[in-house]
Amino acid sequence: MLVAGVGNIFLGDDGFGIEVAKRLASADLPDWVQVADYGISGMHLAYDLADGYDMAILVDTVRRGEKPGTVTVIDAGRPQHPDAGGALGESRLFDAHGMQPDVVLGVLEMLGAGGARVLVVGCEPASLDYVMELSPPVANAVDAAVGVVMDLISEAGAPSSSREGAAHVPRHTR
Repeated sequence: MLVAGVGNIFLGDDGFGIEVAKRLASADLPDWVQVADYGISGMHLAYDLADGYDMAILVDTVRRGEKPGTVTVIDAGRPQHPDAGGALGESRLFDAHGMQPDVVLGVLEMLGAGGARVLVVGCEPASLDYVMELSPPVANAVDAAVGVVMDLISEAGAPSSSREGAAHVPRHTR
């Protein structure tokens, strides 16, 4: 499993994914989980995902019209044609730094490696202005997001009969 913090630390709340990845990097995780800070390196992420991960959790800001600081889990599913809509197209993920998940997943499909399950743990931003700090509601959501990712890791390692209802936040799927 790959847990990827993505975002741009120079755009305020867009640094959310990087902060979550930083906290997870020091957590006691199973040896089958790799945590990495990808920043704005979408192609690097796509090529790493093509290396054969069964599951990936991308952590970033997500504009869904919710209250700033709201943490959401989105099942990004499989790559789909950009005109097909769906959860990724509608949520305008990664908008502030140009790393669109549908593009990353599309690259995976072109590489013949689109089989990984991809979840996005996102946080509604308050500000994407040119500042190198998270807004208070997003900074307060970092610990909750770390907990959600830890729950998703636990679910992935648990027998299928015990995976129900483990996450703290609503899950939005396609």
